[in-house]
Amino acid sequence: MIKALLVAILLFVFSTLAFGGAPQSSPELLAKGKAVYTINCLPCHGENGDGNGPAGAVMNPKPRNFNIDKFKGGEKPEQIFKTITSGLPNTSMATFGHLPEEDRWALVYHILSYRKNAASKVGVKKKK
Repeated sequence: MIKALLVAILLFVFSTLAFGGAPQSSPELLAKGKAVYTINCLPCHGENGDGNGPAGAVMNPKPRNFNIDKFKGGEKPEQIFKTITSGLPNTSMATFGHLPEEDRWALVYHILSYRKNAASKVGVKKKK
């Protein structure tokens, strides 16, 4: 019985990832996202996600400000994941499809945390 339950859980987890389902955000995933962001995204998007990273200063157009700018590829987690994976044509946003899938999902939730933090600082509630 326990073995069957474990197999069912593993099948669910792997099928969710294989079919493009977003994993649930967690403190561990957010921490991983921050670490992956620091290495891969901070140079352009900046420490605070405001688009003012050292490399971003010379880019045209400037990197996205995750705190307030709309996302060109969409604001849903799946859409942000696609942008991270495939990049954005005609911009400096490169593809990061070489990163493990879990790292890309971790980035999605870390990036979304900038928006949530900015909204809470000005007392704006995010639509559900």
